[in-house]
Parts: sequence; structure tokens; C-alpha cells
Amino acid sequence: MLLDVKTVSSLEKVFCNPRFEAPVTDRVSGARGETVAFQIALQGDNSDIIDFQVETAPPCPISLREVGLVPCLAPCFPDDPYVITSDPGIFPDPLLPLKDNKLRLTRSNWHAVWVSMAIPADAVPGEYPVTIRVLDRTVTVTLEILPFELPEQTLLSISWFYADCLRTYYKLDAWCERHWELLEAYFKNMMEHGENVIFTPLWTVPLDTAVGHERPITQLLDIEYDANTDKYTFDFGKLERWIRTAQKCGFRYFEMVHAFSQWGAVKTPLIVVKENGVEVKKFGWHVSAMDPMYKTFLTQLMAELLPFLQSHGLTKENTYFHVSDEPNAKQIGDYKNASELLNSLIDGYPVIDAISEVEYFRDGLIRRPIPITNQFKDFDHEPLEQRWVYYCGNSQNGVPNRQFGMPSARNRILGMLLYLYRMDGFLNWGHNFWYTQFSLETDIDPYQITDAGRAFSGGGSFMVYPGKNGPVDSLHYEVYREGLQDQRALTLLEKLVGREAAEAVIYEDVPYRMTLEQYPRETKWLLQARDRINRAICAAMQ
Repeated sequence: MLLDVKTVSSLEKVFCNPRFEAPVTDRVSGARGETVAFQIALQGDNSDIIDFQVETAPPCPISLREVGLVPCLAPCFPDDPYVITSDPGIFPDPLLPLKDNKLRLTRSNWHAVWVSMAIPADAVPGEYPVTIRVLDRTVTVTLEILPFELPEQTLLSISWFYADCLRTYYKLDAWCERHWELLEAYFKNMMEHGENVIFTPLWTVPLDTAVGHERPITQLLDIEYDANTDKYTFDFGKLERWIRTAQKCGFRYFEMVHAFSQWGAVKTPLIVVKENGVEVKKFGWHVSAMDPMYKTFLTQLMAELLPFLQSHGLTKENTYFHVSDEPNAKQIGDYKNASELLNSLIDGYPVIDAISEVEYFRDGLIRRPIPITNQFKDFDHEPLEQRWVYYCGNSQNGVPNRQFGMPSARNRILGMLLYLYRMDGFLNWGHNFWYTQFSLETDIDPYQITDAGRAFSGGGSFMVYPGKNGPVDSLHYEVYREGLQDQRALTLLEKLVGREAAEAVIYEDVPYRMTLEQYPRETKWLLQARDRINRAICAAMQ
């Protein structure tokens, strides 16, 4: 057969069609403790099966995965100025295990294999050939292991993890042993990708749920209520296991689930309580946020929850609470009431919320708001207690995001921009939201429905796909990790040469101030910028 093979960077998207042009990559570099990748792109004139065999490998784990293809009707907004395509189609994203190191091509179309290398912290610096036999030929890429180790990530990175989506897809009872096994596998994968804050469902998550509807009940707290004494009894056994499992996987930062409904804090979350031996939905859409009954519940809960958290290492320095997600300008009064109630009970634990109306901060309702990328300019010069930003399932105007129709450079650039903005944290709403919008359909196949039921651009609602025994990484999740690694490299460079000099390395060939809306668009620029950062670190260490 006629076979065209070339190696390209991790920032290329190899679409399944007869046309593909991209610069050839023959070398990659990374620090100790970093994961780097390249792709092998292939096109054949027949639908043949191709064998892959690693012949020479560097002193680090190396994996080969097929860049799988998934359908998407809405890959991005058509009026966004910085996209590859907004047309429906099939898109490269899930990174699937190669069965027996084999990949079947489709006639005349391009396909790709993702080659990743996790460089150990104690790896010996130097240049190493990575040689892979592809059918009857070999391809070689040089891996340069740099003589420094990336520092521990201090940026707080959140992707909201949904335990209910996990149990729904795998068809499990909440908190059965299989559920816990899968949770641990997903937690480990999150830590490997720089996610270091875990979303903790004390009760069923009150997010993206249509009014009057429910997400599948997935509640860590076992609660009993005695109507005669108006007293609640709390069992923290499942919460303790959640904390210990997360800590075992490396998590040191936690966030508690939202205390009030989304989009205004007008109702209470769905909370199941046992009364007279029968489980009832005591709180939910049918109960007002300011109902005295809910205040009694929260008051009794926090009196016991806070000491429990502290006894397990969850302090005011590493634990966050939420009031309500994404209230708008007209809901400030409801949010104020809910915020005052929660803050009166949590003894100074910090609150973070996705809020893009600067008036909430200026009115003193929240000290650590998380505005969306498009609106951060309104907060940039405010005296924020911490600087956070987020993005969600749809995005336009050129700001960073990870949607299927966008170039991967637009995903990875986020890391450098977080550094330039001196961000303390970044929030992404969907780690594994495998439902349709508003959770109206929960039994879906994420490999077929990639846009939350035509509601969000593909890639916007989840970072990973479900695998048999754990997560299947996505191309956009791997690239997101590369951006966080860029941020860590800049943090190291700043420590060595100072802030001004570190920024000068980024701005070497950029004649304007980079912002979340304006930054170099070229893949080549981003790769060269990271290379300059690496060389500057090496020079400073000599």
C-alpha cells in the first residue's frame, strides 16, 4: 500500500479527511516531571491495519493512543474570529488505547496516533531518540530532557467533577464499591492533569438542572431528622471516605457543593433526609432559600461539619464554600440574603463563586469572585482577595477555550495568560458532564453526544470520556495540561530571574500587551515561546 507518515506537534488537529498540512516535528523537549507529546499522522490508499512498535525509547514511560473521532453538530460559534471550522462533522478528540498496537485506516483519509512521554523527576538530562516502526518504516523524534524540574503547581485548577454522572454512565448505585473504585481512578487522572481542587457533593449538585427537575441523587451526607426535637443527626462516614480517597490521590484543596440553587440562590438544593425511618426529599425546588427550616438545617450542619473538616486537614487555607453559581445583575438581592446566611455559619472559610457582575464584589457580597474570561476586564483592577477566572461550555470573541472547532493553540495559551494576569485560580465547569443541558437527559453516550444535547460547543462540557475501568483522556485535556505546564515553567523562570525578565521572554516578539482577547494566534509562536522559556531557565541555572 502507499502510506504517507509524518510526525507533527501536539497542537495540530488531524481531521479525518484527505487533506492535511502541518509542519513536521522532529524534536520535543520537556522538563523533568513534565508530560510531553507529539503525533504520528498517517494516510493510506487502502483501509489497512497498521502496526506500531516502539524500537527505541527514552528513559520514561511512553504511550501510544489512537486519536479517536467523534461527531459534533456545534463545534464552535460561527461568528467567532479564531476557529478552524464551525461546520458540523467528526472531530479528533478521545485518545483511545491501541489494541495490540494496531490501527485501521480509512482509505485516503488522515488519522493520527498520540505519542506521550511522562518524564520522571529523576530523569537524566540529555537527548534521546524515540523511534517507532510504522508498518515497514520508522519514524524518529528526538526527546530533549531538560536539566531542571518543574515546580509544584501553585495555581488552583478546578474542573467540576460530577460523581452522579459517573454512577449514571456505569449504571451503579451511588457509593457502591465499584463507584469508589472508579472515583479513585478518575481522581488520579485529574491530579495527573493539574486539577488540584476537588468538588465535594455533600448533597446532589445543584448545577445545570432545570427548575422542577432533578439530577440523580448522589449525596455524601447521611442525615436523619427528629421532628419532635427539631434536631438533625449527621453521619459523615461517606464524606470521610471521599476526603481520604482524594487525599490518597494527591488532592489537598477541596470545595464544598453550592448551598443554594444556581442562577440566583432562590431555592434550596435537593437534600435527602431520613424522617421516621423513611427517606424524604426535605429540601429542593419546593423550598425557598430563606425558609427558616433551611436555616435551622444549615446552622446545625455547619456546627458539626466545620470541626469534622478541620480534623481531616480541611482548613480555611485549603477549603472553599459556594453560595450560588452564576447569579446575574438582577439577582443581587437574593444572592445577598443567601451569602449573609452562609457566611454567618462557616466561621471565615472562604467563598468562591462564578460571578461576572463586578457589583457583587464592590458591594462586598463576595471577596473571591470568579468572572468569566470575557468579563475579567471589569475585575482586573479591583482589590481582589484572590484572582480567579473561568470559562464554560460556549465561548467566542477569541478568548481561550478548548472547543472542537478551535485550534489547540487557543487551548494551550491559557497557561501563559494565567501567568501574565497573576491568576491564583482557574475554574472550568465541566470535567465529566455526561448529561444534556439542564440534566434533562442523563442516559447518554458521550462518544455520540458531545455537545450536551446541542447546547454547548463540542469539548465544552467534559474533559474526559468514560472508559471501561476509568477515564479516557481527550486531546483537549492533554493540551490543557500542557498550558498548565507552561504556567509552571514561567513560575520557575520568575523565581530565577524576576518577574520583569520572565515577562520579557514572553514578549520578545510581541509588540502589544497580551490580554485574554488579544494574544499571538500562531501555533509556531506558542511552541517557540515555550522553547525560549526553557532556554532562559537553563541559562539562569548555569
